[in-house]
Amino acid sequence: MPSSTSDLQVVIGLGRSGIGAARLLRAQGRPVLLLEQHHSAALEQRAAGLRAEGIQVELGASLEPTRWSEAAALPAAVVVSPGMHWDHPLLIQLRQQGISVHGELVSAWRSSAGVPWIGITGTNGKTTVTHLVSHLLNQAGIDAPMGGNVGNSAAELVLQRCLSSSSPPQWLVMELSSYQIEAAPEIAPQIGIWTTLTPDHLERHGSVDAYRAIKRGLLERSSLRILNADDPDLRAHAASWDAAFWVTAGPREHLPPSLQPSLWIEHERVWHRRDVKADNTTADDLMAADCLAMPGAHNRQNMLMAVAAGLAAGLSGPQMEAALARFPGVPHRLELLRQLDGISYYNDSKATNYDAAEVALQALQGPLVVLAGGEAKLGDGSSWVAALTRQSQAVVLYGAAQAPFEGLLREGGYDGRIIRAEGLSDGVPLAAAAASELGCRAVLLSPACASFDQYSDFEARGEHFRALVKAL
Repeated sequence: MPSSTSDLQVVIGLGRSGIGAARLLRAQGRPVLLLEQHHSAALEQRAAGLRAEGIQVELGASLEPTRWSEAAALPAAVVVSPGMHWDHPLLIQLRQQGISVHGELVSAWRSSAGVPWIGITGTNGKTTVTHLVSHLLNQAGIDAPMGGNVGNSAAELVLQRCLSSSSPPQWLVMELSSYQIEAAPEIAPQIGIWTTLTPDHLERHGSVDAYRAIKRGLLERSSLRILNADDPDLRAHAASWDAAFWVTAGPREHLPPSLQPSLWIEHERVWHRRDVKADNTTADDLMAADCLAMPGAHNRQNMLMAVAAGLAAGLSGPQMEAALARFPGVPHRLELLRQLDGISYYNDSKATNYDAAEVALQALQGPLVVLAGGEAKLGDGSSWVAALTRQSQAVVLYGAAQAPFEGLLREGGYDGRIIRAEGLSDGVPLAAAAASELGCRAVLLSPACASFDQYSDFEARGEHFRALVKAL
């Protein structure tokens, strides 16, 4: 058993988070070793760049629990990327040896120089809300860059804006996944936002209760908790919160009497009541409810959660209404790419589970042709199939999920056309032809799957779809 601890910082994973953490730690003058299990030409190219910065990189690295059992000294800390399971045998062994093991978020949090965080989590909606919050603040002249699970990693963002800049930002707007939160129990945002909770990542977390507890922990550590009262799971647990800022995209009377929202929509206006515990019923008419052009009732919920954060940051209703009217939308989330021969093409590559894909189906006017497929997740797809039956004339299935998805559609009584394709390169022309033949309004890529069977991430999948649509 090693008897001493070195100053070495070990980072596991040569992805966006791992690279960000390694660079951040190295910028602080610490020795860094980055371990990556895999070995390829692309990884070697990334490793070469990091080595030039003074970071040790080991490709094809062993992550067996015995890795440090014979070492002369243990590492001072081990930083894990979100892709590594928190209960990996090596991490368990390290914790038993008294080594600090934490996620990349912790490195960013500890180095953010007191800049307050806005932490946004949820099964669906968190990417849109993250973009909206950053947009609202930046449009008001408040420096509030975004990162985390979207754009730059948290560590990379902190390195660029808090350590390498003479003028640190006023806020950091961070999208936070359950994988990231699980490995970062000390993160305590000034503002926490919880968008939705539906079963997801069960293959990682084991149960809905465990998944919920991870996300709830972030909100409990937040100074201001913003919660979506329209989400059934969050609403079902409303009584368990001692304090929260609830929002609803409908009239407040539609909620149980015990749940008093601070923001709601009535007569196409957004209303704000500063003190929901007060007996009086006075409220401020804040802004128009139709100022955001993005389709779907879910985006009104997203807008209100972002507006709640804007209020906490000192913005006025008119400021936010003007900014929302200028919001360009979110890449890969119901993103209108083009219209061709009367058919609209939407990129919803961000829809990596059944619930997110169902939301997209509800947001658009049918009839549609839907492209779905990739690496399927655990979960109940019956509601998604019912939405496809209502909204789509044809479904083009591609990738690893072709066979299980076809079985799911047939078992669910889907009566539209089912088309199978190897990948998007084959699937997009087939979808375009089917839309033209069947008189459909739109072709929608909304995979209801992870992308990892054929792509590095959902962004790469969406960019490939964009290029294929442009080439039609």
